[in-house]
Amino acid sequence: MTGIISYGAYIPYWRLQRSTLASALGSGGAKGARAVASFDEDTTSMGVEASRIALRGVSEKYSPRSLWFATAEPGYLDKTNANAIHAALSLESSVNAFDCLGSVRSGVAAVHAAASGNSIAVLSDIRTGLPGGSDESMGGDGAAALCFGTENVIAEFISTGTSTSEFVDRWRTPGDQASKQWEERFGEYAYAPLVEVAFNEALKKANLTAADVSHSIFSGLHTRAVKAAPKSCGINLDTLRDDFAATLGNSGTAHWGVMLANILDTAQPNEVIAIVVLADGVNVILLRTTEALSAHQKQQDPSLTVQAQIAAGRNDLSYAQFLTWRGFLHREPPRRPEPDRPAGPPSLRTAAWKYGLYGSRDESGFIYLPPARVSLQSGSIDKMEMVRMADIRATIATYTVDHLAFSMSPPVVAAVIDFDGGGRFQCELTDVDPASVKIGDRVEMSFRKLYTQDGIHNYFWKAKPVRTGVK
Repeated sequence: MTGIISYGAYIPYWRLQRSTLASALGSGGAKGARAVASFDEDTTSMGVEASRIALRGVSEKYSPRSLWFATAEPGYLDKTNANAIHAALSLESSVNAFDCLGSVRSGVAAVHAAASGNSIAVLSDIRTGLPGGSDESMGGDGAAALCFGTENVIAEFISTGTSTSEFVDRWRTPGDQASKQWEERFGEYAYAPLVEVAFNEALKKANLTAADVSHSIFSGLHTRAVKAAPKSCGINLDTLRDDFAATLGNSGTAHWGVMLANILDTAQPNEVIAIVVLADGVNVILLRTTEALSAHQKQQDPSLTVQAQIAAGRNDLSYAQFLTWRGFLHREPPRRPEPDRPAGPPSLRTAAWKYGLYGSRDESGFIYLPPARVSLQSGSIDKMEMVRMADIRATIATYTVDHLAFSMSPPVVAAVIDFDGGGRFQCELTDVDPASVKIGDRVEMSFRKLYTQDGIHNYFWKAKPVRTGVK
């Protein structure tokens, strides 16, 4: 039996209070907040973080056949974005990496592809709308990852249903910063019959009724159609789970994955989960949790549940900062030279370090960061053991706050950190308050985007504060 064996969701640290929109624009505000990817994050980096969480729940023997990455906001065109995720996770070169890009429905495609074998589906999205619009206020950013396999399955596929129809509901031509949407009543009219057909098809295949559903997820960017769908399906409204409209916003391609992760955080064995995705048609997935879910929940880091990540967010992002990060507000940069374009050859030669954050350890146990060929202890050459440092926590040994360094969000906080078990590294801190940093703080590594120059994203690792209270 192939099914979900592990999962992970990543919620960005920053929140934009919707009330700040009304304060700045005079309209467009609402209750609650939306999740905001930081200036050094994109859909690729968030996909890495969600995947790292998911892979914590699998055995060391787990070897995926492929990785499928879905997003409506890719970092690259003409280049496979999934390759950077593949490299950051240090997967074997024999593991395929593929993109499913351009639409919210791409997430369903990635999951179907991954579910056909021992593979990983990564869903990630950054939702941006024009200032003052509903997409800006009600959108959200986030990522989710699902690992599929045949051993220790925590949720099995029961059946699927689909109904596809071509109509103009929402669209964005390449190069546009924001989507356009047709009149709300038309979208509701177009989706309504598709929902009923797809949902009934899935129930019939599984020999189930709507009353058998324990948890239901309805997701899509057309708000009215999504709200109307449960009633047309005959679903008990008590089975509807939090859609995070008030706390995170709608994360598009990734949204139903984040909602599913939240359900799996607390669900009981032998419960039926219905997932209904409204995006250029309707796709329905029926899952049943297994006895293995309870054991999986017990071994999970409580700080990585969806609810814990929501609670750990920071709520004071200014609207000006949000517009700057999104590219709508071009501000005077620091009076320092802009960084050079990352070069292809050195990036290839140092891929294990740049993407996998591997150090080298000599015969004495000393760890070199970046990796070295020659041991300072014995003088031996090329007798090092490669050591992955990305998942090891560290402690700040010293730091500095630089107000002049080039950054989209100055000041830059640079630190020297000491990894548990050995290894010292100088790096940039992220998701941090410069006024509260101190020597001795605990940090963990996070895959980020240092900068983009000439269209090339310079991905590397930064350190961020550990927010669990764990020392």
